[in-house]
Amino acid sequence: MNKADGRDALERYRPWKGSTEALFWLLLVGINCSGNALTVWMDAQRGGNPTLKVWEPWVWEFSSGLVWLLIVVPAVVWFCNRVPLHLDNWRRRLPLYVLVSVPVSLVHVLSMFALRALAYRLMHEPFSIDPLPNVLLYEYLKDVRTFAFIVAITHGYGFLLRRLQGEAQLFAAPDEGPPLEPVERPERLLVRKLGRDFLVATQDIEWAQASGNYVNLRVRGHDYPLRITMAALETKLDPSHFLRVHRSWIIHIAHLVSIEPLDGGEGRLQMTDGQQVPCSRRYLPQVRQHLGEGARAAAPA
Repeated sequence: MNKADGRDALERYRPWKGSTEALFWLLLVGINCSGNALTVWMDAQRGGNPTLKVWEPWVWEFSSGLVWLLIVVPAVVWFCNRVPLHLDNWRRRLPLYVLVSVPVSLVHVLSMFALRALAYRLMHEPFSIDPLPNVLLYEYLKDVRTFAFIVAITHGYGFLLRRLQGEAQLFAAPDEGPPLEPVERPERLLVRKLGRDFLVATQDIEWAQASGNYVNLRVRGHDYPLRITMAALETKLDPSHFLRVHRSWIIHIAHLVSIEPLDGGEGRLQMTDGQQVPCSRRYLPQVRQHLGEGARAAAPA
């Protein structure tokens, strides 16, 4: 697959991204719950629990699955995107993931049993559980495996998207000798896509938006994620061309078309590619000043 193929595939997939992700988790949870419920019922029919009612395995499994689907999976995916694991940080962040798995399991178990209690009450049947400490420990040992599976799927999926999209990197200073590219204020960025490397000029960046542990750079109509904070990126871009307009946005002033004032003193910036960028009240005067300077410079003498 060449670069164009990967780019075109990603662009075609982008409008369907949200619905495809939701459908994937829905099918995964639904198939797993249905399979477990059928297995429990078949075991009961073979003599394991002849008093088991036909609806009980479905209540058990889908009360769990519903909590995973509506609460836990979105929370874990959000956490993975905010605090991703990488080869250079996994040892430091892995204990945090283990720590997060504890409240995740607690929320799952308590919500699951609340749904089961409600279902049994609607069916006019008694509902009871074992002592809570034993239940929490037993369920956590199962939940931590599911938690790890969700983390693995989320990171693998994110890695695949970044491979198709292309991931930007800053040039690092060499161990010996002077750097070939400026390090403090780079003129170009290295982009890795589908096993190939190519360069993009820093001045071709139209705008940058913070996205979790990354900053998405818009370059000639394409987005490239860069692992950096907005504060660090701001120091590496030429302040005569790039402006911080929001805690999550930096723009190239040459690509600013207009400013729309909003209630409360904020603004909405219209960019040349059609993107609308929010502008905080504290940055709006500076943006207006640069836009005015640009208009005067473009005016004929």
